[in-house]
Amino acid sequence: MSGMPGAFRIFVIVLAVVAGLAPIDSRLVERWYSTGIYPVVQGVLTPISNLFPFAVLDVLLLVGLMIAGVVLVRSVQRTRRKKTWKPILLTLTRLVSSAAMVYLAFLLLWGLNYRRISMSERLLLERDQASSQVILDLGRTSVAQLNMLHQPAHEEGWRTSPWRERSMQNAYESVLARLSDARPAVPGRLKSSLLGPYFRWATVDGMMNPFGLEAIANPDLLPFEKPFVAAHEWAHLAGYADESEASFVGFLTCVRAAAPAAYSGWLFLYWQINSEVASADRRQLASALAEGPRQDVAAVGERIRRGQIPTVRDAGWRVYDEYLKANRVEEGVRSYGLVLTLLARARFEDNWAPVSRDPRTPNQ
Repeated sequence: MSGMPGAFRIFVIVLAVVAGLAPIDSRLVERWYSTGIYPVVQGVLTPISNLFPFAVLDVLLLVGLMIAGVVLVRSVQRTRRKKTWKPILLTLTRLVSSAAMVYLAFLLLWGLNYRRISMSERLLLERDQASSQVILDLGRTSVAQLNMLHQPAHEEGWRTSPWRERSMQNAYESVLARLSDARPAVPGRLKSSLLGPYFRWATVDGMMNPFGLEAIANPDLLPFEKPFVAAHEWAHLAGYADESEASFVGFLTCVRAAAPAAYSGWLFLYWQINSEVASADRRQLASALAEGPRQDVAAVGERIRRGQIPTVRDAGWRVYDEYLKANRVEEGVRSYGLVLTLLARARFEDNWAPVSRDPRTPNQ
């Protein structure tokens, strides 16, 4: 019996390594996990996490850190008392096996979505590539929409939390139904977290807790930023793990909803295009903004500048880049910008309704 725990720990570590490195058919993941098992899990965990006004992630982190700290302190005490390194080595082995179990839980609860069918395989694409002219045209459209929507959006305001906004819920469900036949995902309550200061310093707008399937946001977000951030995290909750795909789903959710959410979606797209186009095109787009949207863009820029700490920001994004690459997102953080490629190449029907195709057939 004494050998069983050690054997089990080795088994868990080996299983985690195999699960992380072994190739797997994306269509198998799509069929059995992303549109099969995962929606059931999400349909249970997200409603539970929505019941709590605080982030479940905070509780998990605090409990995990406390347990790890207690275990390490006790192993050091035993090492000093027995004058042997065996207690520390045993503790490190247990911590590694615990980390392996956490990784396996991550994969089962959400992480396997990184290996599902890509959005480019899911959509009917009209163009072979996204030209700079098409991207610039999207930028001009975003400017026109911001100018048109500014007054009605601000008059209606952002008084209702996104997860209680019926027009956003309806838009979210309609977009998801266009992309797969999975059961509708449950929108998440947008929460604050003890990680809020880090979000501020690292210029992170939000995240999705893969263990509690909840949406967490930067506490400094301006009211007109929240609908898009919520919709982006909802896309993660629906199993779209890739950042560009989550932004694609989030943008379409917002622009198909009421004016305040639509304004938030177009504001996101303006910012994204602004970071991709040449400086001359950037100036051209900025000059076409009306006074109201220009003030909102400036307010977002000021929020980011006021809160960020460059060293924390750069280190945080480097770590996240490695995290994405470890989960088979080859572009790393550059994947955020690929949402423009999807929007520029995809075919849409009225009201930005994406046209999907059978991913088993070659793209035309």
